[in-house]
Amino acid sequence: MDERAALALLDGELEAAGDDAAVVDGLVVTTDMLHERTDFPDGTTRYTAGWRAVGASLSDVAAMGAKPTAAVAAYAAPEFDPDELLAFVRGASDVCELVGTEYVGGDLDGHDEFTVATTVIGRTDDPVRRRGAQPGDVVCVTGTLGRSAAALEFFERATDDDDALLEQANDLFRFPPRIAAGRALAPHATAMMDSSDGLARSLHQLAEASDCGFAIEADRLPIDDAVDDVTDDDDEALELATTFGEDFELVATLPEDALPAVRAATDVSLSVIGSVRAADDGLTMDGEPLADRGYTHG
Repeated sequence: MDERAALALLDGELEAAGDDAAVVDGLVVTTDMLHERTDFPDGTTRYTAGWRAVGASLSDVAAMGAKPTAAVAAYAAPEFDPDELLAFVRGASDVCELVGTEYVGGDLDGHDEFTVATTVIGRTDDPVRRRGAQPGDVVCVTGTLGRSAAALEFFERATDDDDALLEQANDLFRFPPRIAAGRALAPHATAMMDSSDGLARSLHQLAEASDCGFAIEADRLPIDDAVDDVTDDDDEALELATTFGEDFELVATLPEDALPAVRAATDVSLSVIGSVRAADDGLTMDGEPLADRGYTHG
């Protein structure tokens, strides 16, 4: 079975499953595993890998509206190159510093493929779940979409000596976890998750959890400028922005009258991309059904 089928199987066994992170007595806990073959394209620096691996777990904490407390990582590789190991730790530490938390260590192990397992803990007394969206709410996303899709294309285009393109690809891969935006949204959001599996799939997951529908407007999607460097086809750009995934932005629903308060509380851009509808109305983009497509492990 693939990742989604496995998660569905476990959902019936684990009461805490179903959100971006588990919450136990106000403690938020999340863990992620990334592999060189599937998550770190050729040309990804160890600094970027450290940033991105820990950032992925920080994004889960952001999606719960929580404040991160600390991060750890298990680092496994065929050999421990000192420069690579130090670069990884510095990337992990820097992304933590960016959002006001601390990277406190982890574990080392030998493995035939560079692999990282990260865990972040945080705190909140009022977590935002995936369930709770109400008809009439607006649907919002933070930041921009398609950033990781553009990065992957740059990695694929770059040659060994194309330092400028590799630097651009690595820069795009080092996304800023939306902790501040999550904290600003938390008092107002009725449902929230991150977009690591892609916008379209995230919307389907929110719709299923909240038993609702969505009406999305394509021309309101905040597509990253880097996508213009990848394609000049509008349909392809829309596809990259909605189904590629790995952007780690927040997708949230909230009452429209709460938008000014949220925007005043964070400097992260917040785009209204549609509205919540009744479940019978389904999930549409520009009036057409939006397919449940996105990133899936396995």
